[in-house]
Amino acid sequence: MAPYESEDSQGSGSRRKVARYAVPVAVLGVAAATIGLVPALADSGDPDLPKITAQELIERIAKSDTEQLSGTVKIHTDLGLPALGGAASGLTGGGKGSSSADPQEKLTELATGTHTLRVAADGQDRQKLSILDDASEYSVIHDGADVWAYDSKSDEAYHAKDAQVSGDRAQKRPAKMPATPKELTDAILKASGSTTSFTVDGTAQIAGRDAYRLQIKPKQSGSTVGAITVSVDAETGTPLKFTLTPASGGAAVVDAGFTKVDFARPAASTFDFKPSKGTKVTEADELEKQGGDRAARAPKGAADLEGLNVIGKGWTSVAELKLPGDSDVAGLASGSASSGMPADAQQFLNSLGSKVTGKFGSGTVYSTRLVNVLITEDGKVYAGAVTQDALVKAADAG
Repeated sequence: MAPYESEDSQGSGSRRKVARYAVPVAVLGVAAATIGLVPALADSGDPDLPKITAQELIERIAKSDTEQLSGTVKIHTDLGLPALGGAASGLTGGGKGSSSADPQEKLTELATGTHTLRVAADGQDRQKLSILDDASEYSVIHDGADVWAYDSKSDEAYHAKDAQVSGDRAQKRPAKMPATPKELTDAILKASGSTTSFTVDGTAQIAGRDAYRLQIKPKQSGSTVGAITVSVDAETGTPLKFTLTPASGGAAVVDAGFTKVDFARPAASTFDFKPSKGTKVTEADELEKQGGDRAARAPKGAADLEGLNVIGKGWTSVAELKLPGDSDVAGLASGSASSGMPADAQQFLNSLGSKVTGKFGSGTVYSTRLVNVLITEDGKVYAGAVTQDALVKAADAG
């Protein structure tokens, strides 16, 4: 999990907009965002490669000019979340007026379990990511000025122009979904600084390719991140696999890596998409207009979070946000029915929450194996990849 010091957490563009319930989105949104930062598929050998320093390996990643590739990625995520079941649509804002093909609607599916992805990239203007199920496939295709998403199970499609997913809308409708481990590695290295240690932890063979293992560890205590291991292709410098292990030990929080990879340019037809006759197509502008109507129908308190503030630095950074004054924070924090949440969504929150007190007052911590979120009864939210004690300490300081 990269620290909160990234560009996305600075300036006015940092303010997050929540379509529905602040707590579930805070927990699941951050958790889903960490999927790419982790992972441990079985290695098939330790190749004998020339010695290299951590700095040299980081430079090799930075200089990698891989722009064309295709392959299969397997991801297993174990954040310690219960099965969402019927609560999923309530937590993500789905329902009437939404589209099953909207990338935002598919986000929580990657927060738990094992998934097989097929990825392809041809430069900055062409990427494709497909989530493969036993009897269906969901794909996001970026081809020049167009972004398409298609859900074969429901035969629904989502369409947006590339320009429509810039600025604030990029938070809601990501056009360029991470298609390669390199994009995720770049984000980690960009956010890392003096609070991070880098070492070369041997070699491995990933998807039939010889690779070096770069190990990234927080120097600070209080982080829930134990280590991130990036397996880097020895020939091209392209990251092939990520492994994030928690500081608490045990299995990796998420395992993600190539099982097959090809660095040849994918066929142009890979990025072609045209909805079939009878396919329901939803335009991004339609969902944008309907979003206002859905927000008006949402329970009291489902409004914008206010004023992002970052407490601390590096891996123990904690994001502090203020909930709207008219929100049902007390109901959320206490887990009572007064919050106005659907019963299944409230049950999900109750299964995660534990009561805490401190100088800040009282509140509830919602935990995963990686991310902890504290909601105080006076209307503040604290979130970070830190321990519960570190979170309470940050709330006291805030």
